[in-house]
Amino acid sequence: MDAPPIYGLPQDTLHQIFSSLPLRQIMICRSVCKLFNQILTSSSFIHLISTQKPPLSLLALRPPHHQRHVSHSAAALHVYDPNQNQWLRFDLSFLPFRSLHPVASSPGLIYLWGDLPDSPESNKSLIACNPLTRLYRVLPQLGSAWSKHGSVLVDSLNKVMVLTELAALFFSNSNHWLKFSSNLPSKPRSPILMLNSVYALCDVGSPWRSQWKLFCCNLSSLTNSQQFWHCLERREWGDVFDILKRPRLVRGVGNRILMIGGLKSSFTLNASCSTILILRLDLDLLEWEEAGRMPVEMYRCFSESSKFKVFGMGDKVCFSAKRVGRLALWECEKGGGGEWRWIDGLPGIGDGPCRGFVYEASLNALP
Repeated sequence: MDAPPIYGLPQDTLHQIFSSLPLRQIMICRSVCKLFNQILTSSSFIHLISTQKPPLSLLALRPPHHQRHVSHSAAALHVYDPNQNQWLRFDLSFLPFRSLHPVASSPGLIYLWGDLPDSPESNKSLIACNPLTRLYRVLPQLGSAWSKHGSVLVDSLNKVMVLTELAALFFSNSNHWLKFSSNLPSKPRSPILMLNSVYALCDVGSPWRSQWKLFCCNLSSLTNSQQFWHCLERREWGDVFDILKRPRLVRGVGNRILMIGGLKSSFTLNASCSTILILRLDLDLLEWEEAGRMPVEMYRCFSESSKFKVFGMGDKVCFSAKRVGRLALWECEKGGGGEWRWIDGLPGIGDGPCRGFVYEASLNALP
């Protein structure tokens, strides 16, 4: 049989044809035939589209705790494409590790905890991986205590931190972790790494009443003999930390931080909440503003749950709670407002709350 006419086209012509497709369609075309896969995985094609295609912004789910020990062949990352309103599945079985558990992301990469094939479960390692190119890098090995109790923070330059209540590890362009005392007044809540600094909420109140404060640590201080956190506060902020119940932080767009929690109906000890409020802090001006609040009809699904989970980054924030069965999504608009909608069809999470992160998928990111 004669070869199809497409086989006779020059490589440059094929590159130009495929480069006109969206990133999502390029990934689908890889599985059509060997020729397409060879063309679309070549270094020359990846270099070409790296200057033309923006990353694909996806919402990735972390597997529930009871699903950490899935079989190697079933290891996968479930992601949601908000633009196409569709769930996708990225196969992770190419990684030669056991008990894979995705926890964080940086542009183009995801970070997972995993066990080396021949190592005991007490020796956990962090793996940086690009699921689109199937390239990965193993960071220096850590113990299971860090994977169980530490929050993994990554910035746009692939600086990595594992933060716990008592200590932290920092890794950047070296072959070892830098360990230091966290020196925080309480367990850090929803810490984030951005603009060369780490931000976290800490409860400085009493056992009977919470009092939340925002703490900051500049990464440049890690090279000095003393590392310290300082509390960010201004008299003009007033009671901004008192109006939210169970606040948590999300990295916003540019130099902005989002603080999210239930909006208290009063300042009494066990006050009920009327909705979920999103506040935005400009780190240059150190001024808060309201970014959005959940519509009342949507909040009714969350009002029966004492706790809800929040994850996201930039202009996308997701909300999940037990027995809700779907995600609520807030997307910030360029004009300053926000759009709220539901995400249905969650893949295999049961009735528990979801955790996750935003994954900026791209073909040119290297671990």
